[in-house]
Amino acid sequence: QVQFVESGGGLVQPGGSLRLSCAVSDFAVDYYATAWFRQVPGKEREAVSCISSSDGSTRYAGSVKGRFTISRDRAKNTLYLHMNSLKPEDTAVYYCAANIERVRCPEDWAARRHEFRYWGQGTQVTVSP
Repeated sequence: QVQFVESGGGLVQPGGSLRLSCAVSDFAVDYYATAWFRQVPGKEREAVSCISSSDGSTRYAGSVKGRFTISRDRAKNTLYLHMNSLKPEDTAVYYCAANIERVRCPEDWAARRHEFRYWGQGTQVTVSP
């Protein structure tokens, strides 16, 4: 069965770094658009970053651009999110997901959460002094 399993979350001080991993089974990460979302309890899930399977192009939310980097390892069939210069406001549960309807991340990908049909269970990232 298709599964997305996130890992790498934890507690980090402001300014620190973390690398999140998303191990995928029965699904090739290089076949479809894949993304990272995050959610704080009581708030809507927020789009963080998306990577296209066609050309590897990426998109980022304005709040993380320049600090986060999305990437993939085809050999390991794993998606990554490298997070640098972390801020307290980055605290959230991070989820990886796939949009099987697209190979490229559309310009308005952040507003198309409903198109992402496969989701991981999430990994907690806490940024605190």
